[in-house]
Amino acid sequence: MAEDGVIHVPETKEKMHFLVFFRDLRLLFKMDALGSEILRIAFPATLALVADPVASLIDTTFIGHLGTVEIAAVGVSIAILNQALRITVSPLVSMTTSFVAEEDAIARLAKEVQKKNNEIPKVKAEDVIAADTMEKGSPATESEYKEVQNVDSTTKPMVNQAITREKRHIPSASTSLVMGLVVGILQTIFLISLAKPLLKIMGVRSESPMLEPAISYLRIRSLGIPAMLLYLAMQGVFRGFKDTTTPLYAIVAGDLANVILDPILIFVCRMGVSGAAVAHVLSQYLILVILLCKLMQQVYIIPPSYKSMQFSRFLKNGFYLLGRVIVATSCATLATSLAARLGSTPMAAFQICLQVWMTSSLLAFGLAGGGQAIIACALAEKDYQKAASAASRVLQMAFVLSLGLALVVGLGLQYGSVVFTRDKHVLRIITIAIPFVAATQPINNLAFAFDGLYYGASDFLYSTYSMVIAVILSIASLLLLAKSNGFAGIWLALSIFMSLRVFAGVLRIGTGTGPWRFLRSL
Repeated sequence: MAEDGVIHVPETKEKMHFLVFFRDLRLLFKMDALGSEILRIAFPATLALVADPVASLIDTTFIGHLGTVEIAAVGVSIAILNQALRITVSPLVSMTTSFVAEEDAIARLAKEVQKKNNEIPKVKAEDVIAADTMEKGSPATESEYKEVQNVDSTTKPMVNQAITREKRHIPSASTSLVMGLVVGILQTIFLISLAKPLLKIMGVRSESPMLEPAISYLRIRSLGIPAMLLYLAMQGVFRGFKDTTTPLYAIVAGDLANVILDPILIFVCRMGVSGAAVAHVLSQYLILVILLCKLMQQVYIIPPSYKSMQFSRFLKNGFYLLGRVIVATSCATLATSLAARLGSTPMAAFQICLQVWMTSSLLAFGLAGGGQAIIACALAEKDYQKAASAASRVLQMAFVLSLGLALVVGLGLQYGSVVFTRDKHVLRIITIAIPFVAATQPINNLAFAFDGLYYGASDFLYSTYSMVIAVILSIASLLLLAKSNGFAGIWLALSIFMSLRVFAGVLRIGTGTGPWRFLRSL
């Protein structure tokens, strides 16, 4: 430490920030404590994230058998829904995960300080007996009561366990639920009222056969938005607790219901695309009910007072993330619009490839979610070594796993496209996109992994600015390449977009700037 009280980092270390990406590389394939923790969070989170797109793929499969017009119509509607949902879902879930993880870590630190200072909270014997009685289902005896009265050092862990089981006040959890409900209702009203104008903006003209089924699907699916935003906010809360298993069970149950209802409503009840939309909405409300029941067992949904809510914090950081998501989804939405202008056949091919592209890329979302929760907790606890190790491990895992995924996706699309459609023209166009969809898997996974690292360090401002620059350049390339190269040009532009996002992440963390300055002292 210098005389002025400022810690001066040696110049040699400042030039080595990029080595963070290779930190503990030898441990990548070893199941050490950090790797186990990341996978324990990431694996269920990945399954939960993949479950919904897989259900959408099954939707696409059923709808594809109705005809090319139907699948193209649903593709345009889903693009509008994704644009609307991503504007709110990503900021809501990302902020909830980070803020809940921070609050939970700070609460645990406070309890540890109390234990070290022998300031163990006093708990009435009756309360401990009551908690024990509720679990065992039998009344406490007089002898058990006397044992609790004489609590010594050996029985204190039991008392602490009883305290831990109590419901917690987590301000960020209550705030996210209120915001999710309000925004969900507003989005539903907006999409139902403006369904037709929005579809026209997407390139579906009044005389197009896609218009009617697209309007029907969009309006019905919009009814499920409040449920989706609420259960995704709850998912963010559980992820903040490093519990990704509970949301997995709920989402799998909902998606199974969706898969069962799809053929019944689409074919048996002859509801067509409307049946697919109804099945999806019912599954979303089922997920909501399951997660709400589970969350109410752990957290007080209603906060003690309005002042305890975190609205100002959510709104401040939400503004940055809102801008980020708007520009990010505008790129994908523009790509869908350009594909729709090429006709029903190219649009159908684009929809199938886009669903596969996004579903396969969700591998990194689970890792990013695990890294986000761990980094947020580590930074709250000032454990910078763990934060740096978690960041590097998440990126390494995302890259290695995506290499195998690229092979699976490429071969799957090459030989399995007939699952989605039998149309020879659509299948021919799909082959054009296969090299892009497969080869960009490592890039996509790294881009999404970097997002999780940003959010874990609450680096919301940089994530927004870097995304805006990447989107501006990508939109320009979309317009130019789509005009000159058509369908292939659209996919090339999307590849450029993801590459720019990876470059921004490497630049930020590799130079150790912003909230990543702690890397300079490691």
